[in-house]
Amino acid sequence: MRILFIHNNFPAQYRHVAQTLAPNPAHKVGFITQSRADLQLPGITKLVVEPTRKAHDSTHLYVKQFESAVLEAQAVVRALNELKAKGFVPDLVCAHTGWGCGMFVKDIFPNTPLLLYCEWFTRAYHSDLDFDPAFAPSLDSILHFRASNAAILIDLEACDGGISPTHWQHSRFPKAYQPSIQILHDGIDSDYFHPQSGAKLQLPRLDLSHAKEIVTYVSRGMDAYRGFPQFIEALAKLQQRRPYCHAVIVADDRVAYGPNPPEGKSWKNWILAKTELDMSRTHFVGILTYLHYRQVLQASSVHVYLTRPFVLSWSFLEALASGCLVVASNTAPVLEVVADGENGLLVDFFDTQAIANRIEEALSLTPTEAAKLRSNARTTVVERYALAKLLPQHIKILEDYADKKA
Repeated sequence: MRILFIHNNFPAQYRHVAQTLAPNPAHKVGFITQSRADLQLPGITKLVVEPTRKAHDSTHLYVKQFESAVLEAQAVVRALNELKAKGFVPDLVCAHTGWGCGMFVKDIFPNTPLLLYCEWFTRAYHSDLDFDPAFAPSLDSILHFRASNAAILIDLEACDGGISPTHWQHSRFPKAYQPSIQILHDGIDSDYFHPQSGAKLQLPRLDLSHAKEIVTYVSRGMDAYRGFPQFIEALAKLQQRRPYCHAVIVADDRVAYGPNPPEGKSWKNWILAKTELDMSRTHFVGILTYLHYRQVLQASSVHVYLTRPFVLSWSFLEALASGCLVVASNTAPVLEVVADGENGLLVDFFDTQAIANRIEEALSLTPTEAAKLRSNARTTVVERYALAKLLPQHIKILEDYADKKA
């Protein structure tokens, strides 16, 4: 099978399927990406592309994102034509939809099936954009966000099918296209992310092996979409009541998703300026290696995951797989995974007092009560999201689509 993956980043959601296929001499695996990182994976031919320019500053706001997508699509076309000139005609192309990756694939390889990774379709209502009253979208924003789906709609019209990781994310896509989009999560490596009895946290620059209570928070950035301000406010309340409680925050000081904070500050600086924290018990460790990240999860007393109704984080499922005792927001993506009191504890995203109370409730559980929640959390991932179970299903889908070309 000759298979080509296209994604802005490398290897992103295609890591496991690409690494599984590449060692087999019966397969030829290519990957078109904008990522210039030195990362190379054995058996995968990586083609780095770059748009000739960025969208013009003068471009109308509503179509600026579409212009960026078209420019990226043109860069992909140049790479596709290069492959075609060398005699490489893929049996299947897998592309992430939204950035322009798959927009013109069918114009270069009209007989090759195109399978989209359908991560997110923007909705102005009953979704992430209108969730927080403090950031209610203006009419201008609503129109902008509707127009921002143009590249995805072109992809959907051209593709042969799609895969979406969760029911919630699938439900955001237009009803007309939902039947052609399968629901299948990327898979969590539950063999790697597993509980470690009696784990103590010792990182290169942080030794919390003495800590009796460790509350953990993980995110790509510190932003409003993942409830970072609410977590910090809740943590301040918690510290007043739990003098031995430490917090470990694994995240970059940047906005990964959503609006920027007031006054041009980072969300970290903004919330710390208005919140009294015991910084000797609050540890910002940035982004960690997978090994150290796993150690944080395994040593966690309570793991906090807050999110708007948005894309479900891998880190959340990795925490469950690690047997974390989770306090999470009762928002749509989380409700697909967690039942309150069975495999985690749920709480209102905005109620910082309630968040603090639920964390304290979790810290106060008896060992037997906590062990049951932790065990059920891991079981949820092992039964529904384990990579070992889902990866063969992904491979089968790719083979079936490639067979359509044959």
